[in-house]
Amino acid sequence: MPVIVAVEGPSAAGKTTWCRATGGQFVAEYTPTGQEPDGSDLAEQATYWAQVNAHRWTQALTLEGASGVAVCDSDPLKLHYSWCLAAVGAAPVTRFEHELAAVRKMFTGRHLGFADVVLLSIPDPQQLVTQRNGDRSRRRGHLDLHARLSDPLAEWYAVLDRLDPGRVVDGFPSELDIATLAPPRPDRHDIELLEGLVAELPAL
Repeated sequence: MPVIVAVEGPSAAGKTTWCRATGGQFVAEYTPTGQEPDGSDLAEQATYWAQVNAHRWTQALTLEGASGVAVCDSDPLKLHYSWCLAAVGAAPVTRFEHELAAVRKMFTGRHLGFADVVLLSIPDPQQLVTQRNGDRSRRRGHLDLHARLSDPLAEWYAVLDRLDPGRVVDGFPSELDIATLAPPRPDRHDIELLEGLVAELPAL
């Protein structure tokens, strides 16, 4: 059956390397353009990122329709990012609140949803540095910040897996065997699951 697989972890966790190793097409991680909102208008910023993520979700649906499996380099939902930033004090809680509101609208319109399965790898900080230094093809100027996001990122997906067991897989498997993964979600746009996830997360 068709399935959407999100590959997640902090910067330098090896997401892109693993996606390339599958040998097939995948939905690439967002590439900065230099035109991103500067955060002075949180509502505008939230709308921008919701649209970016909805576009990646559409790419996943297209790839899934063509091949039966859509592998995504980072979760198209991506709402965890602003929550993690707020959790470590690197962004205001209001940024997350605005992005949550924008995501709710995308869920209601069925323009964004939960991936069927999340492959999650969170290496220790030293390993992240080693992997960053070994990859000369990309600049990772915010690696220290992204390493700090590892704990809240793990918490985000731990809560998701408690609410919907089996959807989060620890680590990147050597091979992608769809038969061993959870089946497609009955409702990828489950707003109640979204609200339950936010409610169960630690208070910011």
